[in-house]
Amino acid sequence: MSFLYQLAILGKPSPAQISDLESIVDHAVSMFNLRLGHEVEWNICPESFEPQQQRSAAAVFFGGESAPLANITKLLERGIPLLPVASDVARVNVEIPAMLQPLNCLPYSAGGAQRVATALLECAGLLPRQRRVFLSYRRGEAREAALQLFDALSARLFDVFLDTHGIPPAEDFQTMLWHRLCDSDVLLMLDTPGYFESRWTSAEFGRALAKGISVLRVGWPDATPSTRTATASRAELLPEEVDPATGQISEEAVERICLQLEEVRSQSHAVRSVNLVSNIRNAIETIGGQVIGVGANKAVHIQLPDGQNVVVYPTVGVPTSTTLHDASSNSPDQSVAVVYDHVGLHPRWLGHLDWLGQHIHSARWVKASEAGWQFADWEI
Repeated sequence: MSFLYQLAILGKPSPAQISDLESIVDHAVSMFNLRLGHEVEWNICPESFEPQQQRSAAAVFFGGESAPLANITKLLERGIPLLPVASDVARVNVEIPAMLQPLNCLPYSAGGAQRVATALLECAGLLPRQRRVFLSYRRGEAREAALQLFDALSARLFDVFLDTHGIPPAEDFQTMLWHRLCDSDVLLMLDTPGYFESRWTSAEFGRALAKGISVLRVGWPDATPSTRTATASRAELLPEEVDPATGQISEEAVERICLQLEEVRSQSHAVRSVNLVSNIRNAIETIGGQVIGVGANKAVHIQLPDGQNVVVYPTVGVPTSTTLHDASSNSPDQSVAVVYDHVGLHPRWLGHLDWLGQHIHSARWVKASEAGWQFADWEI
């Protein structure tokens, strides 16, 4: 079958560690109506871990004497997050291979399987706070179906933006709407006959593409697909699945859409993460530096031309003060940068980020479009 997410345990874990980690991960993904070994691939000590390019993936490497390395060199080159785990912080140099030692290693003695599982799930985008969907629809044509999908996806622990629910009174509606779009993994487009006749839904679709956000088009039976949707994933509704009296869609259709959205969301998370890491790699290599690999918390470890090591946290979506705090806390006593795409963010939010950057110096903001420029003159 085609898995939606791909996880692996590499190295030399004990049977107890495998069992404990599997139990925690299985319980965590079940909250999203996902199953380990079905929608979520679970590889235990494979000779080679080869995740698909457009699937969200991560691996944990348990160190130990003569731990098999599988294909970790290739995984590092591909930017797949790898989490080195040592029995204790004092054992990192003994248990972890040299190529993984520059990454932040997790000591199993501090937090055990729960800490490792949380870090693994975070790298694959499988924590509740990471699951964001933007519902795009015309109120006069698909309001009831939008409310149905809002409820169904919320029950699956997605953070769903719906214009009638997500913007407080007195806010600049359109500016806030674009801000929320930038923070989404998937645009769920309810393609009714008049979808592209509205300036706003048309702009939502176009700006999602401009931001690299994946689109799932749910096509109404009487809607002719626009050529603009050629690159979107598609879920077509049959005539009998739409109730003309209520505007609601059948429960079977809702279930099908939710499952397909999970697939598109994994693809979106993987592609946007890879694109950010690729942009960082290109910027660093252009100025003569190198990328060492991607570790816990999706941290990209780089070395600048002058030999400085910097831990870079690429942020998909809207960065917050918590992003800066987590980056500093996860990499204490290191030079830390948080890279983000500023396009489309609320002007007041950008001002807030600038203010934070002026007052907090343990980590620094870097706009993705200026990464090479900023790292070329990097000072701790």
